[in-house]
Amino acid sequence: MKKIIGLLVLTFVTFSSFSQEGNDTQDTPQKSNIQTYTPSKLLNKGQWDIKWFNNLYTQTKDLFGTNGRKRTIPRETFFTSTVDIFTGVSENSSFNVGLLLEFRSNVIGGRDALDVFSFDGENATARSGFTSFAPAVKFNPLKNVSNFTVQTAFHIPLVDNEVENGVFLDQKGFIFQNRFFYDYTFPGDKWQLFTELNTEYNFGKKENSFANNSLNLTPGVFLSYFPSQKFTVLGLVQHSQRIDLGNDFSQDFTAVGGGAKYQLNKTLNIEALYTNFVRGNDTGLGQTFNIGLRALF
Repeated sequence: MKKIIGLLVLTFVTFSSFSQEGNDTQDTPQKSNIQTYTPSKLLNKGQWDIKWFNNLYTQTKDLFGTNGRKRTIPRETFFTSTVDIFTGVSENSSFNVGLLLEFRSNVIGGRDALDVFSFDGENATARSGFTSFAPAVKFNPLKNVSNFTVQTAFHIPLVDNEVENGVFLDQKGFIFQNRFFYDYTFPGDKWQLFTELNTEYNFGKKENSFANNSLNLTPGVFLSYFPSQKFTVLGLVQHSQRIDLGNDFSQDFTAVGGGAKYQLNKTLNIEALYTNFVRGNDTGLGQTFNIGLRALF
């Protein structure tokens, strides 16, 4: 895994250097990529967008089977690393195709949160590995509303068992996912509102996954402020609702948080986010620490 991470970093730096050399003779754009290329923005034909995003969720309290009462548990930590690759394929910049890759490393039993980076899957308190991939498309369904887009993906699981020796790795089921994006930039270009509705239909054999035969709805609102074109701070609120469609399990949670993004150069930007799970039912009450790199060229 360390070799893979190193290769990804090298790839981002290479793309960044190549783009800088190719753009030396171009005029400086009025807006940075973090202002212009929100998730609602589609790529031009031949453009590439590669995002490497890392999420570490850790918890010592949960609400599973407690009738709404918090309980203290030994620390559990779940690390998810994703790579999203998209490119523009249409002449009028209305259709993108992509591939989503996911790697996970989880530890339980009171182990330190950073033990997820030990990748000691043979340990009875840990598991790790590539868990899913998804072909994806992104398109603009309303031609007169260019800042409204839909991303559709079909997630294919790579795990044999969700739980082994009491350690959960990832869902063993197919996911049909649709994400609806919309953004609005206020006059003056200092404030930007971004909204998302993520829908996930989980299906497969009921005995294979706790999530199969359920629908997950996750709306989110993000408000960004730009002190400069290259830097933004943001706040966010997200809610997730799992609806039982025959698997006898439902849950919900609400998270709030904030973060920042910085445009390193014409190609590469970096982001950091923090969220806190403030309420829920049959869910964990933890925190997430996130960092991502994005190359757009």
